Amino acid sequence: MAALRVLLSCVRGPLRPPVRCPAWRPFASGANFEYIIAEKRGKNNTVGLIQLNRPKALNALCDGLIDELNQALKTFEEDPAVGAIVLTGGDKAFAAGADIKEMQNLSFQDCYSSKFLKHWDHLTQVKKPVIAAVNGYAFGGGCELAMMCDIIYAGEKAQFAQPEILIGTIPGAGGTQRLTRAVGKSLAMEMVLTGDRISAQDAKQAGLVSKICPVETLVEEAIQCAEKIASNSKIVVAMAKESVNAEGSKLEKKLFYSTFATDDRKEGMTAFVEKRKANFKDQ
Repeated sequence: MAALRVLLSCVRGPLRPPVRCPAWRPFASGANFEYIIAEKRGKNNTVGLIQLNRPKALNALCDGLIDELNQALKTFEEDPAVGAIVLTGGDKAFAAGADIKEMQNLSFQDCYSSKFLKHWDHLTQVKKPVIAAVNGYAFGGGCELAMMCDIIYAGEKAQFAQPEILIGTIPGAGGTQRLTRAVGKSLAMEMVLTGDRISAQDAKQAGLVSKICPVETLVEEAIQCAEKIASNSKIVVAMAKESVNAEGSKLEKKLFYSTFATDDRKEGMTAFVEKRKANFKDQ
């Protein structure tokens, strides 16, 4: 689409050819999606995997894609076998941004009265940990979507940017706030005010990314991390996630105390003392 091409052309840097990914298996629920592919992965199917699949538009985040993403997230959230979720895109783009064509004619009144982009917030409300596996472009809304996740793994050629300033607007899905918390005020301000991109290496150095992986192994490494998380007590993992994401130590203390009301906390400490592996029951 023309608007999206304008956005990409404004963000400096050359385009690179994609690297092929292995085939994906269908979603366990049998859901038919147009813009995403979803399945369960891991040795024991404990990981929910969601791939954004709108390659001709570089995974531009249209309303239909976000609706399908929310549906898949809800399914995995309600699946007791799933302990963590991986969100990825294609090799060329994780997501190149929001769908500019959908928003170009909106007025202030339209945005305000409809709570525009409110449905994007569902990702931040998922209790299970979500890992973003980012290859290629994570620009604008794509960068914001990655930052809504709990952990970001990046392929060696991944690039991050908030280029909204170049089309006369600002980040509108939490970008100014989450980017500032992740990389600090100075770098966040520079990225938001110039629209410049940063590399995966710069993103890791700044604290936006926790691990850089080869392009071809990125998703599998993210799945391995998700499997490790899923092997822990799901109720305590949810508490830990809420505590890390919360502001203030009072809630952290309350949630820490709350773990002592769980059987899994007692089992975990007992297993440690007895020098054996814990057998968590998610209770």
